Amino acid sequence: MPTSPPRRSARQRLLEAADELFYDEGVQTVGIDRVIERAGVAKASLYNTFGSKEELVRAYLDARHERTTARLHAAVERHSDPVARVFAVFDAQADMIAQPTFRGCAFMSAGAEAPPGGLVEDAVDSYRADIRALFTRLATETGAPDPTTLGRQLHLLYDGAIISGQLDRDPSITVAARAAVAALLDAALL
Repeated sequence: MPTSPPRRSARQRLLEAADELFYDEGVQTVGIDRVIERAGVAKASLYNTFGSKEELVRAYLDARHERTTARLHAAVERHSDPVARVFAVFDAQADMIAQPTFRGCAFMSAGAEAPPGGLVEDAVDSYRADIRALFTRLATETGAPDPTTLGRQLHLLYDGAIISGQLDRDPSITVAARAAVAALLDAALL
């Protein structure tokens, strides 16, 4: 007789509900009651697990941080050529932007809505620092004479493609982003 899969914990259900609702509609727009209703848990479960909405938002962003950086690192690791490794990040981004569920960058959205100095701002800063560090490391691997500047420039193109993909609802922006990356690398690696 088949067994049913184990029931997900209240924490897992809350994070799944938060991920869906916060990403689709915004952190400030979605209230706690909608999250707990979607998760199918009692309000006490949310507060016992996370303590506050801000801590739930932080956990949601931490989970997105982990998934996004894991996806980008996996894309990079499929290549040995340093320049191909840079392009791999933008190719992974293009795949994400092409998804029908793409709503932009969760970190940009949450950061724009968050008060300064809180847990959300910390989560956004941590994510952005990791993305910048990835680009700086990749720029260093290419042999660029100024990998810090090249890393920041690549990060700027990455951010710009996400914003354009979201606001213009046009995944073909990634073709232009890739061309800009190629021009930037050509200039930096002369």
